[in-house]
Amino acid sequence: MIVYALVARQTFRRYVTYRGAMLGGMAANTVFGGIKAFIVTAIWRHKTVIGGYDLRDVLTYTFVAQALIGPMSILTNNLDIPARIRSGDIGTDLFRPVDFQGYWLAQDFGRAGFAILGRSLVPFVAGALLFRVRVPTDPRVWAAFAGALALGMLVSFALRYLAAMSAFWLLDEKGVTGFMNMLTMFFGGLTVPLVLFPGWLGDVARALPWASVILVPVNVFLGKLSGAGLAGAYAFEAAWAAALLALGRLVTTRARRRAVVQGG
Repeated sequence: MIVYALVARQTFRRYVTYRGAMLGGMAANTVFGGIKAFIVTAIWRHKTVIGGYDLRDVLTYTFVAQALIGPMSILTNNLDIPARIRSGDIGTDLFRPVDFQGYWLAQDFGRAGFAILGRSLVPFVAGALLFRVRVPTDPRVWAAFAGALALGMLVSFALRYLAAMSAFWLLDEKGVTGFMNMLTMFFGGLTVPLVLFPGWLGDVARALPWASVILVPVNVFLGKLSGAGLAGAYAFEAAWAAALLALGRLVTTRARRRAVVQGG
C-alpha cells in the first residue's frame, strides 16, 4: 500500500507543474457552468419542480457536475497506457513488481486529487457566488459526499482503463476512448441532467455505471440520499466498481499473455 500511496503522491506533484492547463480548465469549467446555469434557469422557469429537482437543486447539480469534470476525467481518458504501448515502455510496466492495474489506479487517484483542488473548487465557488445553489452545512453530508465521490472515481477509472487497454488489440484506440468519453458525458448527466431523460431512457441511464460519475455524488451532495437510500447508492457504485475492475483484471491478464508491443 505504501508503494501505491507514493505513486499517487508523485502523480499529484507532477500535475501541480501544469499550472497553465489548470487555469485553462478552471476558466472553461466556470464559463460553461454559467452558460448551463442560464439554460436550466430558462427551462425550470416554466415548472417549479422537474424530476424532484427545483431550480436551486438543478443549479447546484450544474456546478457540482462542472466541478466533477476534472476528478472524474469526463472529457479525456487521462491514462497514458496507449502511449506506452506504442513506445514499447509497456513491456517494463507489465513486469514491474507491483500490480499493473493497481499502479494505474494509484496514478489516477493522484491526478484526481490534484483536480479536486486545482480545478473543482473555483467553478463551484463561482457558481455559489453568482447563483442560488445549495451548500451543505451538515458535516455528515460532506462526509457522505466524499464517500460517493471516491466510489465514483473508482467507476470512472475502471471504465477508462478498459478503453485504454483496447490499445493492446487496436492500432489506434482513440475511437474507443472517444466513444467512452461520449457515453460518460451523455449517460453521466453532464450534457443533460438525467432527470430530464424521458421514461425508459431515464430508467436505463440511472441503472448504468455512468450514473455513479455525476448523478449519485450530486444527489448525496444535495442531501437527497440518507439512511437506506445512501447505503443503496453506495452499494450501486461499489457493485459497478467491483464488476468493472474485475473485468479490467481479466483484460490485463489477456494483455499480458499477448504482450505484443507496438513500436517496441
